Amino acid sequence: MMKRFFDVFASFLGLLFLWPLLLVVSILIKVKMPGGPVLFCQKRVGKDGKLFTCHKFRSMTVNHNGSSVSVAGDSRITPFGAKLRHYKIDELPELWDVLIGNMSFVGPRPDVPGYADMLVGDDRDVLRLRPGITGPATLKYRLEDEMISEFVKSFRTQDYMELNKEYPQIVSVLTSVDFENLRKKTDQEIAVWYNDNIIYPDKVKLNCYYYRHYSFLKDIEMIFATILGKKVAFAGESV
Repeated sequence: MMKRFFDVFASFLGLLFLWPLLLVVSILIKVKMPGGPVLFCQKRVGKDGKLFTCHKFRSMTVNHNGSSVSVAGDSRITPFGAKLRHYKIDELPELWDVLIGNMSFVGPRPDVPGYADMLVGDDRDVLRLRPGITGPATLKYRLEDEMISEFVKSFRTQDYMELNKEYPQIVSVLTSVDFENLRKKTDQEIAVWYNDNIIYPDKVKLNCYYYRHYSFLKDIEMIFATILGKKVAFAGESV
């Protein structure tokens, strides 16, 4: 109850005080990225697995196709869009989603249906939560585009042993044979593999821990950590 009351109160105040910024960003999108809508609206999986429309500022070209996984330097992302994504300004329209009850300030990021469908067993506890603008997984992977891009570069330039030293977590899911086969793939396919096999499972683990160890005070701490660009102790690590 307290979590929802805070969400309504804080999102209302956020929209009330940030509307000049929202207006300026909207105008700049129209000027710098003409020919398309200001908002990017997409169906995402919300609480209890129900679909809802998530609203963000558009950061990509209008007629783009491809994976939902993006990397820094992705040709689909415009230069202005890259700035919006880096500083998380593209997320501000989600304040409306929080206000109307589709999202919360803190929780797991809302997945597209294909990823939510992969949740099995206890991992489906994530769907008991309203998706959040921020959260432990969002904080840990706040520069996710850049992190994936760095992995792709390392994957292209290092051999299997060197890569395992830099990314020890991949040992359990990537054999030397898999490495050679994956190296024949495109950069985008490598990025998707890294997201699906390393990043996404780690996000699910963090979000499940959040569900089972919920604390309103920790929510507030994570909100301030998001705003100030700080780290916070969570689940035995610094995110």
